[in-house]
Amino acid sequence: MPEAITVCLVDDHAVVRQGVRAFLAAQPDINVIGEAGTGAEAMHLVTAYAPMVVLVDLVMPEMDGVEITRRIKQIRPSTQVIVLTSFLTDEHLFPALRAGALSYLLKDAGAEEIAAAIRKAAHNEAVLHPRIAARLAQEMRGGRKPTINPFTELSDRELDVLRLIAEGLSNAQIAERLVIGEGTVKTHVTNLLGKLHLVDRTQAAIFAWREGIVRQPPARGNA
Repeated sequence: MPEAITVCLVDDHAVVRQGVRAFLAAQPDINVIGEAGTGAEAMHLVTAYAPMVVLVDLVMPEMDGVEITRRIKQIRPSTQVIVLTSFLTDEHLFPALRAGALSYLLKDAGAEEIAAAIRKAAHNEAVLHPRIAARLAQEMRGGRKPTINPFTELSDRELDVLRLIAEGLSNAQIAERLVIGEGTVKTHVTNLLGKLHLVDRTQAAIFAWREGIVRQPPARGNA
């Protein structure tokens, strides 16, 4: 008999984990070896048990699902991440896939659909919800808006964070400046990168300078 696919569940809602675990328990080829309600617990599970597949919720306390995914792939590149979430917006979808998520399913997926995605993940095969696949196809065809207005796309707080990124501040420094938690800053950074279709903080800073959100640093003159 083939080796069972080892799976960890990462979701801050115990009832969700219990529900997913219950129907996966009926799958003879899938073995749920651990559950985590926080990012720190997820890192411990991945380090200790090296699961083949991890199901990750995106909206988590302290450390969001995108950061959890990124860290899982750093710790165990061979572990595949399936995002199981209620969110289909660009600011969640694209950062999650860039962070290394293999598959992206919505929480209204059926039990058999989730089990099938786990089996495919064990063979490095991706599964995307049809609406997500359509959104990615649109993106590949250049279907997103040709210009992005940060003043309408971003919330006031996200604009504040973007300005401070452009000033070169770290997440800890931004948290201190805005009197908010560092985890909240990370969430804002993830969201604004997704909304602006940017990959990292450097691109965000360049965007802010180019769009006049902050003044671009003066060029250095010759000594």
